[in-house]
Amino acid sequence: MEKLTEIAAIIARNLSKDGFHATPIERVTLVRSSTVTMPMPNVHRPQLCLVAQGHKEVTLGDRVFSYAPGRYGVVTYDLPAIGHVVEATPEKPYLCMYLDFDPVMLGDLALRVPSPPGAPSPPIGKTVSDAGAALLDAALRLLRLLDDPAALPVLGPLAEQEILYHLLAGPDGGRMRHITSSQGRVAQVGRAIAWIGQNFRERFSIERLAAEVGMSPSSLHEHFRTVTAMTPLQFQKQLRLQDARSLMLVEDIDVTTAAIRVGYESPSQFSREYRRHFGEPPARDIARLRASPGLAVVT
Repeated sequence: MEKLTEIAAIIARNLSKDGFHATPIERVTLVRSSTVTMPMPNVHRPQLCLVAQGHKEVTLGDRVFSYAPGRYGVVTYDLPAIGHVVEATPEKPYLCMYLDFDPVMLGDLALRVPSPPGAPSPPIGKTVSDAGAALLDAALRLLRLLDDPAALPVLGPLAEQEILYHLLAGPDGGRMRHITSSQGRVAQVGRAIAWIGQNFRERFSIERLAAEVGMSPSSLHEHFRTVTAMTPLQFQKQLRLQDARSLMLVEDIDVTTAAIRVGYESPSQFSREYRRHFGEPPARDIARLRASPGLAVVT
């Protein structure tokens, strides 16, 4: 508990306002939210998320992951998920740190760290677990370097490697190795995820996607759902809707233009699917986000 308290204190000391904040430590981002937030979609990339204070929930497909202080999440693929802070106040804000995975560093360590004993981890691309003392200690050493910029270039990579070591050697070790693997069904699903991420605005069939990654359509459908908790077409739809929301919010374009930009041929279909996904019609949803920007912190 002392380690977690210090981690929260360091994050709070380095953040003066809500939001996502880059740090001098490469690949480390700190987050603060002084209020609960509305559910917001985001594409979660391969990374570690360690919550130091407050609570949040993340929904991936039909699965809900709950974060509390001292819990960490691991994401092994680019996945569209919906997250929101469910416990935070100005006096005790939600605080967390993100560490994006360096694939080169992770791949090197995976060759040198033995796989953990026991059954292999399920291939689901996201999980949440309780952080052990060793992982918290390594995270704390990394964050302390924010107060020691002279030591950061030398000690930063060592602390980052220590964090990755504990993830590889722990219960998520098998899942972490999926990031570095280029073989097997899970790797093929990873390539399918990447392909959809690049081509989600275009119409495609399961047969075409399966051919792109060298799988049968039935095998792709089964393994894709196991990894992402959704089908390839549900995955594409979430990316389209998230992209359209961002276009309307950031570029201030109208609903019809956004629908066409992300690949919808029918604006009315887009509006129906948008309402089912976000709970409100596009125009009303965007107006609410602009009126209450503090509720839209992506977590």
